Amino acid sequence: MASDLVRIAGGRWHPPGSSLASPAALSATGKTLLVSLDGEARDQVAVNDLSRVDVSARVGRIPRRITFANGSLFETEDNDAVDLWLRSHRRVGFVHELERFHPRLIGVVLAIFLLAGLIYRFAVPALVEVAVLVTPPVVTQWMASGTLLSLDRTVFSESDLPETKRREISDAFSSVAAVSARGVEGYKLNFRRGGPIGPNAFALPDGSLVITDELVELAAGDLDMITGVLAHEIGHVEREHSLRQLYRAAGTAGLIMLIAGDIGSAGEDIMTNGAALLALSYSRDAESEADRVSVELMTKAGRDPAAINRFFRLIEEKYAMQDDSSFLSTHPGTGERRKAIEDYAKEFSGNKSP
Repeated sequence: MASDLVRIAGGRWHPPGSSLASPAALSATGKTLLVSLDGEARDQVAVNDLSRVDVSARVGRIPRRITFANGSLFETEDNDAVDLWLRSHRRVGFVHELERFHPRLIGVVLAIFLLAGLIYRFAVPALVEVAVLVTPPVVTQWMASGTLLSLDRTVFSESDLPETKRREISDAFSSVAAVSARGVEGYKLNFRRGGPIGPNAFALPDGSLVITDELVELAAGDLDMITGVLAHEIGHVEREHSLRQLYRAAGTAGLIMLIAGDIGSAGEDIMTNGAALLALSYSRDAESEADRVSVELMTKAGRDPAAINRFFRLIEEKYAMQDDSSFLSTHPGTGERRKAIEDYAKEFSGNKSP
């Protein structure tokens, strides 16, 4: 028998009714499982046919437990080795699968998804509002710098715009920032080449704004159009949409980890970058609110209040976007939205007239 002995995995052996643990190895000959203590030449401390042992189900990285008929227990973290051996020695048939199937698991899974849905729908938004109220400025700066750093590493590259063009845009941006609630000092405009996200602009909660070279190139010299887009992004900062989205992204990531448990470093990377990208998208209500702020700031700065509409039209024409299509920052660009901007521009300009 010794010549047929195959070592399966290393682990710990617990004697019957005892919490003591001794280093041991699990081996097998045919369908007979054996446990031998490390460094001891005596006979195996547990021997049973596979049909008489109980092997715990695999749950993530939790160590597997193999319970023998005498009450002793072998525990190992090498789940892959146990699975490999079981696949080649345990008969898996339709009846066996029926035995393994527990209908109550369906109820548990459904309950988990229902609970997660309720948390996402009601608890996360409430916690986001509380977090926004108690967040000090230094935290928003830290969050914004982390998001921008993540995007710089994964998406953006340095801007290729000439210095004269950057200065022209910065001056126009300052003219609308000056009439905002935060003032010019409350904002910092950054230029980046957008790469895969193309023509775009977005705002971070500390007042950092990013505009891509591709958006400037798409505008083809229409400075009011560019300024209108940036005024829209100021609206997101003034109404704290950016901060809310960052918290919502963090809450969503935390909820996923609560359900999925340890998802590994690769999963964490995906979720970290995903949270950064999610932070750049807004709800339709938030977009409409930012549109109105753009109209107000552009009017106060003496610029075309409906200039942002030309950007939406360009995006639709160039990329054949319709209705709810959106770029990273969820600029819908629908006909209804453009009309709402034009109507509000007339209304606000009328109210501003003497």
